[in-house]
Amino acid sequence: MSPRLSIYRWRAPMMASLAHRVSGLMLIVFIVAYPCLLAVMLGGPEGFARAREALTSPLGRLFLWASGAALAYHWLNGLRFLLLDAGFGESREAMRMSAKLALGAGVTAALGLGAALWTMGGG
Repeated sequence: MSPRLSIYRWRAPMMASLAHRVSGLMLIVFIVAYPCLLAVMLGGPEGFARAREALTSPLGRLFLWASGAALAYHWLNGLRFLLLDAGFGESREAMRMSAKLALGAGVTAALGLGAALWTMGGG
């Protein structure tokens, strides 16, 4: 285990970087799952109905929420990293502020997606 986790204080840039890595790993899982879901949906009307039923179930909505939240956060924080790589916001304070903005926007996107999925299928 890296000594950084026990020595340094947890600041926004560190949390944003860790969350970016976790969301990337989650997206790898979802990239494998989506073609499988698509194959079931393309199996005719029965397959489509099974896939729709699965996706509107509580577990299915959790799957959709987690994949959407991971995608939204990974995209937002990826933009932040691209701006940093281009030389924008390299000061400590700017990095902290951009990390807080990315984390906050990711949480907002996750909450919005959660609200939309909660109403899907009778919530």
